[in-house]
Amino acid sequence: MEKARPLWANPLQFVFACISYAVGLGNVWRFPYLCQMYGGGSFLVPYFVMLVVEGMPLLYLELAVGQRMRQGSIGAWRTISPYLGGVGLASVVVSFFLSTYYNIINAWAFWYLFHSFQDPLPWSVCPLNGNRTGYDEECEKASSTQYFWYRKTLNISPSIQDSGGVQWEQALCLLLAWLVVYLCILRGTESTGKLEQLANPKAWINAATQIFFSLGLGFGSLIAFASYNQPSTNCQQHAIIVSLINSSTSIFASIVTFSIYGFKATFNYESCLNKVILLLTNSFDLEDGFLTTSNLEQVKGYLASAFPGKYSEVLPQIRNCSLESELATAVQGTGLSFIVYTEAIKNMAASQLWSVLYFFMLLMLGIGSMLGNTAAILTPLTDSKVISSHLPKEAISGLVCLVNCVIGLVFTMEAGNYWFDIFNDYAATLPLLLIVLVEIVAVCYVFGLRRFESDLQAMTGRTLNWYWKAMWAGVSPLLIISLFVFYLSDYILTGTLQYQAWDASQGQLVTKDYPLYALAIIGLLVASSTMCIPLVALGTFIVRRLKRGDTPPVA
Repeated sequence: MEKARPLWANPLQFVFACISYAVGLGNVWRFPYLCQMYGGGSFLVPYFVMLVVEGMPLLYLELAVGQRMRQGSIGAWRTISPYLGGVGLASVVVSFFLSTYYNIINAWAFWYLFHSFQDPLPWSVCPLNGNRTGYDEECEKASSTQYFWYRKTLNISPSIQDSGGVQWEQALCLLLAWLVVYLCILRGTESTGKLEQLANPKAWINAATQIFFSLGLGFGSLIAFASYNQPSTNCQQHAIIVSLINSSTSIFASIVTFSIYGFKATFNYESCLNKVILLLTNSFDLEDGFLTTSNLEQVKGYLASAFPGKYSEVLPQIRNCSLESELATAVQGTGLSFIVYTEAIKNMAASQLWSVLYFFMLLMLGIGSMLGNTAAILTPLTDSKVISSHLPKEAISGLVCLVNCVIGLVFTMEAGNYWFDIFNDYAATLPLLLIVLVEIVAVCYVFGLRRFESDLQAMTGRTLNWYWKAMWAGVSPLLIISLFVFYLSDYILTGTLQYQAWDASQGQLVTKDYPLYALAIIGLLVASSTMCIPLVALGTFIVRRLKRGDTPPVA
């Protein structure tokens, strides 16, 4: 007899697994960045609209599909229609790409966690130069936190073309991160302000993609989790709970982030003013304490008129200090987690303690998301009789982790951060829109909405209300199509794709164009997942026609 499918010990365990997967690093670094980019509080309007018309309906849809079909993503969509196996395969490919680069974040978190026990924190001060006569020039032009991130952690190359070698410290941290993930999955399921921005299409697009990424829609992880539910589980209630907790966490993270932004901006602004005061005091032999922040502009005007020649010599060294520009600087992703937050931590009392707690929190968020990502890959593989009959689950899990770890070594190279940005920006954005669109169409118009509704009622004993049916049948797919068109048009209008490269001589990021081979890899990342859908459908059609042709006619 076929082995019974394992089940969650209780519904609460399933909800916690979904929350652990959904609440991840995107809540900490991407949502606050989008709020700052698109009008602050006004971004909440498109965000909550997308949550209601996209997030909760699609989350409920994926949980219901997994619970109804009781299989991973590939098997679930193949059950709906043999031609839809490519939808599940596309989800697995996207999850594989995500797992490949996502765990390097956990490796960086381990790296910072290990260095958090030093006193003083290694990113709190600039190192001395080779002559020990002053501070390192690159660090002085940038900042101690930027220097530690770009030079000591990444040892970043000046461009993506200069790949450099593998950084063995980062490689060891990556190996540790994958070892932790493998140990966690071994036991399987039983343990695991500007209102005009509302008219900006990009604000709505980014709100939708933030919902997709944050809830983990289209990756197949939610289908995998729900496939281990009891058929009578109230997945509708769970979809609402997970959505609301996830969004609440994003808003809470934004409140903390903006307070850190304000602290950092004020600190940098005051530091900039003090450097200008020191420069002018030394250059014009002013009395100590004479020049202050309150009379700085007045004294600068006097010096410019009284000593024009000398002032013109000093002028190129005078920095333009602006609190508004500091507040307007938007940072997301690794820059927010490993530069902005560390800038705040180094100035706190008991900074080592706060650093340990902060990076331990990052690890918990990252590993929780990684368990969901790997579940999306492992569940279809372990469900396959062909694979599971030859290899035990532990071996399958080990091979998946090993392959991901080996490929992930690319991100530990000197140009690894540039490849990380490519995977982060392009591996899942457009593919997710297409995958989720096909999922909705498959349930509503291939499997049949009425049939799906009756199955849900038979499973849970609850009728499907008008809201879910309206979202699934019309509003959500039409909105996704609109977003898809906006995305394509935006890419076309943007022209050549660009990236941010670190210039050590200037101590700052500069914009460069991607080389042709990087553009080709970007195209391959997008196509390798999206093309699974039509290719599998075409292959299934050909195989079925060939089998039909081999059947002898009935006399």
